Amino acid sequence: MMDVLAQGLNVIKTHKRIGRRSCVIRPSSKLLLDVLEIFKRSGYIASYELKKDGRGDELVVNGIGPINDCGVIKPRFSVPADDWVKWEERYILSKDFGLLIVSTSQGLMTNMEARSKNLGGRLIAYIY
Repeated sequence: MMDVLAQGLNVIKTHKRIGRRSCVIRPSSKLLLDVLEIFKRSGYIASYELKKDGRGDELVVNGIGPINDCGVIKPRFSVPADDWVKWEERYILSKDFGLLIVSTSQGLMTNMEARSKNLGGRLIAYIY
C-alpha cells in the first residue's frame, strides 16, 4: 500500500528542485486535493486541475512557487490546542515561515487557522 499524499508532495518537491513550474501527480486522493487547495490559498502553487480518467485520476499542478521543502508527517501526531509552539519549532524553520497542515474536527487547515480557532488536531504535512 502506498501513501498517495507522500508521493504527491515528493513529485512537487522534485519538480521544483529541477526547475520545472508544473507537474503531473498520479494517482490522486481527496486528502491530496485538500492539501493542494491549502497550498494554493497560501501562494505555494498557482493552480491545479483534476483530470478524471477512471484509473486513479491525475492532478496537474501549475505554477509551483517558493517551496524549499515539503513532506508528510509520519506518524500523524496528535497536537492539543495549547501545544502548537513545540510542534511548530520542530517542523517549521522559523516563525511565520512555512505551514503545518492539520486535520481538525472542522476539516483540514493550517496551523495558524487552528491556533486562532483554539483547535487541536493531527499533523498531516509541512511546507516552507
